[in-house]
Amino acid sequence: MTRAVQRQAVSAGNLANLDTPGYRTKEVSFSDALDSELRAGINELPELAARLLADDSPVWEQTDEIAGVVWEKEFFLYIGRHLGMPVCLEGALKLKEISYIPTDSYAAGEMKHGPIALLSQDTPVVAVMNDSHVYEKVASNVQEVRARGAMVIAVITEGNEDASHHADWTLPIPSTEPELAPILASIPLQILAYRIARLRNLPIDQPRNLAKTVTVE
Repeated sequence: MTRAVQRQAVSAGNLANLDTPGYRTKEVSFSDALDSELRAGINELPELAARLLADDSPVWEQTDEIAGVVWEKEFFLYIGRHLGMPVCLEGALKLKEISYIPTDSYAAGEMKHGPIALLSQDTPVVAVMNDSHVYEKVASNVQEVRARGAMVIAVITEGNEDASHHADWTLPIPSTEPELAPILASIPLQILAYRIARLRNLPIDQPRNLAKTVTVE
């Protein structure tokens, strides 16, 4: 897990340990019902993540197939909305770090302000479109990139048949609360970056110019 994902997990853990029902601060306000749902969802996360990473999980075959097609591409665009944006940033960073492929991560709704000009039939676009209140909007943005010939790799929620119609490849994640989905959605993107780096015969455990710790600002 990278630092960004760890921070998400720690934040989720802090929410799980709150003692006050209907937790509210100036920054966050949860109803008692949502608070209860999030607590239950957090408790399920280890099991869901283990299922996603199991030896018989389809994610290994899916990422292997995708990597076999896109590993030589020279640019990747990652798009998402709302809580999907941190997942895009994490996926793009991981691919950049270990595969040395230039990437851009952009809010899907702002895509027309620049990145869309870079798209062609040779451009892989990774879309985070798990079930949430912004799903329909992300799906619309995905249609825009497909209309320009880009190849779409979509992180979706298991069982969402509609989402599979919008992408060339899908990476399903177990269903959970939308607020917790980023923790699971980061996993297949990290695996995909790993698969691509392997095919490019790169030193995954020792990426060039990167240090294990940051000693200077």
